[in-house]
Amino acid sequence: MYNFTVSDMTCGHCASTLEKAVKSTDPACEIKIDVAARTVQVETARSAQDIADAIKLAGYTGTLAA
Repeated sequence: MYNFTVSDMTCGHCASTLEKAVKSTDPACEIKIDVAARTVQVETARSAQDIADAIKLAGYTGTLAA
């Protein structure tokens, strides 16, 4: 499971865009988005870099939380 901080996610539209981007990388992934906390939690078989790339491609800055 990967936890990303997405500081430039500010609304439900952002969350929807991020969910679509991550699901395009792995349609079977489990994703939990908390707009208020600006976090994206992804359970996937893909690498953290693949998910980070999808977030970036969607126009957001995702930082992998330790």
